Amino acid sequence: MGVVEFLTEFIQASKDFHATLSPSLQSFVILFFLVLIIVIYSVFVWKLHEFIGTKNIFRFDLNQYNTSKNPVLSKIIASGFYLLEYILIVPFIIFFWFIIFSFFLMLLMEESFGINTILIVSAIVIASIRMSSYIPKYGEKLARELAKLFPFTFLAIAVLEPNIFANLIERFGTRVSELSLFFSGAINYFLFIIILEVVLRFFEFVFDIAGLSEEEPQPEQQDQQQKK
Repeated sequence: MGVVEFLTEFIQASKDFHATLSPSLQSFVILFFLVLIIVIYSVFVWKLHEFIGTKNIFRFDLNQYNTSKNPVLSKIIASGFYLLEYILIVPFIIFFWFIIFSFFLMLLMEESFGINTILIVSAIVIASIRMSSYIPKYGEKLARELAKLFPFTFLAIAVLEPNIFANLIERFGTRVSELSLFFSGAINYFLFIIILEVVLRFFEFVFDIAGLSEEEPQPEQQDQQQKK
């Protein structure tokens, strides 16, 4: 049994159980379920907004494994490590954040918002945050604020939607049936994320040459400076 089939059967069983409850209990279950989703979504955004808004997400030093004494070979190996770190690993992590964020939007938004629309909106949000993080001087601070502002704005819009409480379980069932379309569509954006990071790294290189780049202190470094 596939994941989609399992989820479909689980939701159908939940609908059957939900139908056996009294109207007051049905409202309580829907309200509790919705509050739980909102809390999980809020924790996800709060914990990871600095992560996605930081230019160098992981401060790997893969070049420490470059032990070659040949200058040419050393540069080739260093370039390979740079490619591995910033063009493959980082985009994959960003793509994971994109998938989770899009999945939450699927659950919170009405069916009138199609899968393609949700994926495009998520891609625009992620791309805007990542591009902002590369702006010299203040980019990362701006990106972290956007990483909170956009998701919480969408949450506010969803909560204020009058139909968010109506047919909640049915809407989840519809979204589960669209999971295959969701993942097949999301894969197309992985290439977009890779290209975006490549372009942004190129401009970072240009900024470094022009002397416009300035490393921003990380949140933990800012805390230490404030304590001093």
